[in-house]
Amino acid sequence: MCGRYALTATPRDISEFFSLVDLEDFPARYNIAPTQPILVVIESERREPGSNLPTRRALLARWGLIPGWLKDPKDFPLLINARAETAIGKASFRAAMRHRRVLIPATGFYEWRRPPKESGVKPQAYWIRPKHGGVVAFAGLMETWSSADGSEVDTAAIMTTTANAAIRDLHDRMPVVIQPEDFERWLDCKTQEPRHVEDLMRPAQEDFFEALPVSDLVNKVSNMGPDLQKPVAVAVPEEKPPKGKKPDTDQMSLF
Repeated sequence: MCGRYALTATPRDISEFFSLVDLEDFPARYNIAPTQPILVVIESERREPGSNLPTRRALLARWGLIPGWLKDPKDFPLLINARAETAIGKASFRAAMRHRRVLIPATGFYEWRRPPKESGVKPQAYWIRPKHGGVVAFAGLMETWSSADGSEVDTAAIMTTTANAAIRDLHDRMPVVIQPEDFERWLDCKTQEPRHVEDLMRPAQEDFFEALPVSDLVNKVSNMGPDLQKPVAVAVPEEKPPKGKKPDTDQMSLF
């Protein structure tokens, strides 16, 4: 699952990475949460002068996909993630997989290691970023939902897959990462059917990400500063002695 992520790169760096046109300025965001507006990259109908290649543009969408066929989203679950293994056939994502695949710019995401409840240890937050820094592209799906009054809202979900060995100790899922050389194929919904891009929905290479323990500041949506990504020491839980056994003090008794 991917429930929080960040986008702190400059608009210029994002534009260059995705070959975007007309990207407006915006602030760094350290704690992007579900239902908030997120940046998505789509293939545009425009063409560069003197070229037949499509251009790409960015727009804002609500994080939490609403299927186009849904009449009332109030009683529908919030779809912030789409599982790569089932998205092609699942009713909620089938149309978006075929017609509206997008890229979601990020500079990393957050995940929590959750120990067993009986351990009494709190979940530990981790900031997971590309080892070499920079921008990363998550695979995404988009739907434009129309309400009964005719208003429309663009909505999106991040695709996830099984975690690679580097992330598996923290969580069993991770976002699908699309490499720059595959951007065109992923975004091309006219000639590339979902079955043609299945090979792109795989875990990132083992050495692509690094995970840094961070404080629990990220747990609150209202916390939005760079301190969220400052590494912290991980507390080592104390081992409790078995019931009925006194702890060993490593001291000899004089009596």
